[in-house]
Amino acid sequence: MGDYSKAVEFYKKTIKIKEKALSPDDPDLALSYNNIGGVYNNMGDYSKALEFYEKSHQIGEKALPPNHPGLATSYNNIGGVYNNMGDYSKALEFYEKAHKIFEKALPPNHPDLATSYNNIGLVYDNMGDYSKALEFYEKDLEITKKALPPNHPDLAYSYNNIGMAYSGKGDYSKALSFLEKALSIRQKSLPSTHPLIEDTKDNIDYVKKKITRQQGFYDQYSSSYSDSHYWHGNNSNSYDFYGSTFISYTFKTKWFYPTSLPDGEIAYTPNEENYDSIVNDITLELNDIALELSDDDITDVYEAGGDD
Repeated sequence: MGDYSKAVEFYKKTIKIKEKALSPDDPDLALSYNNIGGVYNNMGDYSKALEFYEKSHQIGEKALPPNHPGLATSYNNIGGVYNNMGDYSKALEFYEKAHKIFEKALPPNHPDLATSYNNIGLVYDNMGDYSKALEFYEKDLEITKKALPPNHPDLAYSYNNIGMAYSGKGDYSKALSFLEKALSIRQKSLPSTHPLIEDTKDNIDYVKKKITRQQGFYDQYSSSYSDSHYWHGNNSNSYDFYGSTFISYTFKTKWFYPTSLPDGEIAYTPNEENYDSIVNDITLELNDIALELSDDDITDVYEAGGDD
């Protein structure tokens, strides 16, 4: 924090000199505004960061043509602050403005275009829209694989993001595949003590635990289904039992998330952001159950329910 404070002090002195010596629309002044905005962003002072990024952007809009990459970078910076603030709709608005410029101004395999895809993917990821996040992460990966050597750390970053998005969707086998690719690159390209290596290992451990938990669930409830089938004698009752237990399991594992309390205890708090994911999981599972019912089973279900 001390280094940031010194940086702010230095940039403020620089800006005072430039504001006296230069015209208010000079690009060099915009650069200084941008620099101090970056420091405030790193400090977590997002309102100050926005103030200076917007000053820089206002100069850029006057000094640069509308499709200049520098203007896109300015949009990206503002979008990044909104993303850090948790204002994802505003972040998306500015990231998309940046992306439109990059698409016009840069060749299709330019690394800055890949970064732009990744930025948009991150916002969708933060919003819990993992399918949309994957759409943009995969475009980022496609460019990154062409633009960079196979063991470049940025490629590991792309693999990690895709892996965690699959984890968010509950597709843990795919998540594990991409996370292991990320770890392999990071172990080759980074010092052994680099925190990103440990972070990736933590992500892999998390996914492996989820896979083990899923397998345990299926083993447990496959056994329960067999017992139910034996006792109830027809498939409709058994599938009804299996569907009920799946719904119960899904809500228990996805509707609640663990929160650490001050005394070290763990409390489980409703996670409303997972609602759509829960409904999707239950719908897919019940569709699978329906497909497995024979014609006679379906007839039994309708007869039991009566006519509406």
